[in-house]
Amino acid sequence: MFRYIFLLLLAASEAFGQIPKTYTCNRASSPVKIDGRINDASWKSAAWSDWFEDIQGIGKPKPRFKTRVKMLWDDQFFYVAAELREPHVWATLTVHDSVIFRDNDFEVFLNPSGDTNNYFEFEMNALNTGWDLFLPKPYNKGGKADNSWSIPGLQTAVHVNGSINDARDKDVGWTLEIAFPWDGFRHQEYTAAHPKVGTAWRINFSRVEWHHRIVNGKYEKIPNLPEDNWVWSPQGVVNMHVPEKWGFVRFQ
Repeated sequence: MFRYIFLLLLAASEAFGQIPKTYTCNRASSPVKIDGRINDASWKSAAWSDWFEDIQGIGKPKPRFKTRVKMLWDDQFFYVAAELREPHVWATLTVHDSVIFRDNDFEVFLNPSGDTNNYFEFEMNALNTGWDLFLPKPYNKGGKADNSWSIPGLQTAVHVNGSINDARDKDVGWTLEIAFPWDGFRHQEYTAAHPKVGTAWRINFSRVEWHHRIVNGKYEKIPNLPEDNWVWSPQGVVNMHVPEKWGFVRFQ
């Protein structure tokens, strides 16, 4: 039954001209310590995703810096790990629920039902500052984000391979880990069912990267240059809020 539903969702996505990527998510074999380092034994069984691409997909330039993700799950959490290569790691926002994509960031979009409504978004920067929000439907269908929603029990961590906000050196990049508690995927009258083996959720990941310059030893954005948007499963348009073009994570 789960496979049948998954194939229907896949066919619907292809109808929009986008063949979404899929990821097979293994169960964690042992506890995952959320410290940003991606070195727990369980992560060895999790495959890396493809390298991220430009949000528009085919024909667009390759991203300047590489990004990839891993996923795991157990009875309590959905785990996401990401590697973001970057020669200059910097961030400015320190207040929870700031508009995090104004910094370089990493973003997760989750639609448990697969119907493109009632989806969750989480963004974080290299200072481990987060922004969680819920949308009953996409913006282009009249949806309004609820920024008051918070993920109870969420765990996040960042490890910087280098130094943060230090323009005097070059860095390797940063890695992160997120543990989303299953019970956190609820909003008012909507509650996502815990996945079972074979369940598929719609998912996508985005990385926002700004062009910068160094002025008086500090990082600042280059004026009048738009940000780069790199994603796991290309959207075809510069808009993450088109859930019918997201990929799928299948729980194994």
